[in-house]
Amino acid sequence: MKIVKHSGDIVDFNSEKLKKSLLKSGAGKLVVENILQAIQSEIYEGISTKQIYKKAFGLLKKTANSHAARYNLREAIRMLGPSGFFFEKYIARLFLSENYEAKTNLFLQGKCVLHELDVLVKKNNLLAMVECKFHAGREASSDVKVPMYILSRFNDLKVRQHAVFSGNETISKCWIVTNNRFTTDAITFAKCSGLNLLSWDFPENNNLKTKNDNEYLYPVTCLTTLSIAEKDKLLILDVILVKEIINNSECLEKIGLSPSRIKNVMKEASELCSYI
Repeated sequence: MKIVKHSGDIVDFNSEKLKKSLLKSGAGKLVVENILQAIQSEIYEGISTKQIYKKAFGLLKKTANSHAARYNLREAIRMLGPSGFFFEKYIARLFLSENYEAKTNLFLQGKCVLHELDVLVKKNNLLAMVECKFHAGREASSDVKVPMYILSRFNDLKVRQHAVFSGNETISKCWIVTNNRFTTDAITFAKCSGLNLLSWDFPENNNLKTKNDNEYLYPVTCLTTLSIAEKDKLLILDVILVKEIINNSECLEKIGLSPSRIKNVMKEASELCSYI
């Protein structure tokens, strides 16, 4: 059976790949098998991966909102756009979870010109700049021009000291983070130039996906019990992660949710952040 990817490429339907992604949602084996059977009975030649995903998401949601939320992670990160401003805040939260200090949206003077930085982080007295490359389109990749350009900015900034956290400090590391993927050339150039990359699937065992699952860093855009407008309101209130809701139900009151809705959201949030 041939299916159509987001990119327009035509590939064979891979039931094992779908099964693996469903199991990662936290759903049990029997539930996953039933969902697979239901989808396989409905798919047809030329169906899009988007339609398959939509069917799987709907079936997961019937079993548990938290399963659907976890399955929806990549799309939820994409919903932190379209400008990428909230994606930058999300990445700052990711570094904070790893015991970094972090600040966003800074302007620092380099040797030659003034630079706007997405995120600046500090740990063990080491300062690092973090540049975020947000893509609204699912198939877009960051190519080799991205690390080449950011390397020039890093080189201009690292020769000066900056008073951001505690006195004058020198930027000694550079990260480039994207919600999608880096091309092979981008990865090769970054490794050669000493730049650190982080994407949806890179590095293999310490990427955005694995960091989310290990540290429960799910963005509020994951939640299936909230509307898009309600998620946007939380982001504006600087509530970026699902776990920030668990001990702060007042933020749900602020966006106008009824007590019964708050109860449903809190249940989904708790289940999502207790998954192992």
